[in-house]
Amino acid sequence: MMSAASPGSSMVVLERGWVSSNNILLFEDNHNAILIDSGYVAHHQQTLQLVRHALAGRKLTRVINTHLHSDHCGGNAMLKRELGATITIPPGHADAVRCWDEAALGYSGCGQACERFMFDALITPGDRLTIGGSEWHVFASPGHDPDSIVLWDPEHRTLISADALWEHGFGAIFAEVEGSSGFREQRAILQLIQKLQPVRVIPGHGRPFTDVEQALERASACLNALEADPERNARHVIKTLIKFYLLIVQEIRTEDLIAHFSGRRYAEIVNERFFKLPFAEFMLRMIDELVAGGALELRDEIVANRH
Repeated sequence: MMSAASPGSSMVVLERGWVSSNNILLFEDNHNAILIDSGYVAHHQQTLQLVRHALAGRKLTRVINTHLHSDHCGGNAMLKRELGATITIPPGHADAVRCWDEAALGYSGCGQACERFMFDALITPGDRLTIGGSEWHVFASPGHDPDSIVLWDPEHRTLISADALWEHGFGAIFAEVEGSSGFREQRAILQLIQKLQPVRVIPGHGRPFTDVEQALERASACLNALEADPERNARHVIKTLIKFYLLIVQEIRTEDLIAHFSGRRYAEIVNERFFKLPFAEFMLRMIDELVAGGALELRDEIVANRH
């Protein structure tokens, strides 16, 4: 799905279904374009088709990643290969990208995939980018990801929020599962957004929205609930990873799903910290909760995605 941005800006939003992040094209004065985020690797051909169509013969000069979760950078290598775009990333995982450390990048720990890519430049909080007559300010947005950024156009009061704020929530808080701080950082970015008072938010997932105050209220209530119950946050993280995988494979034998997550860092940590169950029993409990919530269904020995 495509949508134009606010008047006065030069933007096309490619709204993607889960699991790929939205792709946001910002057109420069010379009509070349910069792409914010590139989706999941399994959808890279669809990403290429959508971007080419939106470019309409213009050149994609650069891809900027808000963060390096697999659903935001999985098309990087393909877009560089096919369209010649350079790759710009936040600095936090630069060394891990250089040596392609999938554990440090989180892909192996989450049971996800990403085609190897190399970066050409870094984008750092405090930077300002002039694109198509608009000046975009770069802010750090730790919480969902310690090294994530958001982009703010003060003239048009437009925020590219990545996974810091969606219309109905925000991205899972992984740091708290590992025993690090994440709730405080997520609250800080919500407070920053409140202070900026955007009139339009382009999230990493879901449609662009203008009822920002209501979105912030929903996000704050969700954060309060997770912060009050760390186990609830941990369950949410694991169920998010299971749902993500089912969105890719659509259906899988229960024993194969359990095997896929066996030894995966986050699943192991959550079970050890909060449940202390035999791993298969822990996974079956998470699957049952997803089935009860309507996110998955069980057919004999098959776990299937539910849209």
